[in-house]
Amino acid sequence: MDSTTKRLLNRSRLKAEVEEFIRNQLKDAFIGKIDVTTTPIGTTVTIYSMRPGLVIGSRGKRVKELQAMLEQRFKFENLQIVVSEVERPELNPHVMAKRIAQAMISGVRWRRIAFWALRRIMEAGARGAEIVISGKLTSARARSEKYTAGIIPKSGFYATKVRKGVVHVQLPAGIYGVKVTIYPPEEPLPEELQVKGGEEQVGA
Repeated sequence: MDSTTKRLLNRSRLKAEVEEFIRNQLKDAFIGKIDVTTTPIGTTVTIYSMRPGLVIGSRGKRVKELQAMLEQRFKFENLQIVVSEVERPELNPHVMAKRIAQAMISGVRWRRIAFWALRRIMEAGARGAEIVISGKLTSARARSEKYTAGIIPKSGFYATKVRKGVVHVQLPAGIYGVKVTIYPPEEPLPEELQVKGGEEQVGA
């Protein structure tokens, strides 16, 4: 393994560990996305949340505590945390998965909340959406139910544009998983592409 590949893998692993740590610390803030940018002069962590006030806390207390924990755990130097609001929560799979999980905790049936979430995602303009809820849904045996609308590319270039979010929730019957997959509105649909002169043209 060359040094460049190793560096990229280490960077990806660090980002995943930082994201998992922050999501565990801010479970009530409906975190959408977390970006980690490292430069020679320091590290910037950008947190997108539906409830940025909960991330920041009273007089910035909570975000300062989070910064101290990140610096201690990951040995960050010159760490800066930026908190931004999720602009379109219905198109954010992490937020929608969290909404579904919260509704299930409140006693809403999974089918009802899944269809509600699917409708909200598609009304927001998504090209396609898929919701998978797994656990002991109707019996003592765990299984999963899938709800889909529109188009979700499963392979190739278009599949790299798909956004995914997963949330696990503890209910009296056990642990349930909620996975939300969204193909965003700004991405082209496969059938909208035509080959002209050896190049793909969108909407031609």
